[in-house]
Amino acid sequence: MNTDILLDDKNILTMKLLHYFITEKNYNPIILQGVENEIWLENLDEECEVVRIVSNYIHNDEQFDFDVFKTKKIIRKIKKKTFSLQMNVMSIFLDMGDNVTKEINEEPKLMAIKVNDEEDINKSDIIKKIFPDLGQKMEYNEDGFELFAKITNDINKHNREDAKKVEEVFKNKGSYFTYFLIALNVIFFFVPLMFGQYDDLLNSFCVHGPSIRAGQYYRILTGIFLHGSVWHLFFNCYALYVIGSQIENFLGRFKYILIYFFSGIMGSLFSIIFGGSGSSIGASGAIFGLMGALLYFGYYYRVYLGNVVRTQILPLIILNLGIGFLMPGIDNFAHIGGLVGGTMLTMALGVKDKSTTFEKTNGWIIVGIFTLFILYVAFVYSA
Repeated sequence: MNTDILLDDKNILTMKLLHYFITEKNYNPIILQGVENEIWLENLDEECEVVRIVSNYIHNDEQFDFDVFKTKKIIRKIKKKTFSLQMNVMSIFLDMGDNVTKEINEEPKLMAIKVNDEEDINKSDIIKKIFPDLGQKMEYNEDGFELFAKITNDINKHNREDAKKVEEVFKNKGSYFTYFLIALNVIFFFVPLMFGQYDDLLNSFCVHGPSIRAGQYYRILTGIFLHGSVWHLFFNCYALYVIGSQIENFLGRFKYILIYFFSGIMGSLFSIIFGGSGSSIGASGAIFGLMGALLYFGYYYRVYLGNVVRTQILPLIILNLGIGFLMPGIDNFAHIGGLVGGTMLTMALGVKDKSTTFEKTNGWIIVGIFTLFILYVAFVYSA
């Protein structure tokens, strides 16, 4: 008896739709509490970010209106969780009665499709526009238990491969470069201090606009390894440990090092552009670049990170920028330069299994134009 229920037309149609959206379009199931007889799928990289497959019987306009109300409520929660400003939703109704007489596609971002059989998929203009190959992909040589086994095995295989990719991104791979950078900052502080040479070191290697424009270009880089006090060193090293170790694991050591130094250099250049003839030191510009990289990474993996982007990463950046504007003696221009530089370079380098070649190419173009513009302003316009 259970076998007959499992293999009825509606359940086979559901399985075929799931097979298409999961294995062909890389949609992932959304776990929702208290929702029955419907399957929610998401892929934030698709034109239609959310697809619902509804097997519950919708018998009249009042029940359909309630379904629309419930869907909007859930979508608001998903948008908030995934940090999405807008979201296109397609609801595929597999059991909608003839008593539903009102127009079911009156809202452009909340599409509703009535599908009683596979022929309805080929007749739907909306499906043909957004998923033009769906009808063709629904055709199988297998049927019955053989079809059920194929679809189940394909979905399970896809889910295992997807889980393996995510595990590879988030697993701990060691933070060796982070420890190395922390060690450099500590050495550059304590060794000269022990020999009474720290003031001379600061004067010779800090970020100082007039000296850099006079030909001492090395200051752009050396200044990010110098600190004004033990507390300055401690807070920057702690931030580097917390944020840097994550970026090193998530993006890889090569990308991490590039982002760190590029962000530090951009921070130094912003400092000499907007800081006048004053001097600047500290790794905070590079660290803000790592924050930007973490924000960019978190946006792409926001489904897996939950509310972390909205409740932790973004508030951390805003709070630190706010402190920089309110407290004297903090070079917030270096923070902003590092943040912008780190975010843009992360876009160019890309996020594994997420960024497209088109996005990375655009990223490199933006990085190139931005770098040339900043160099021009720092050494030509402001000279």
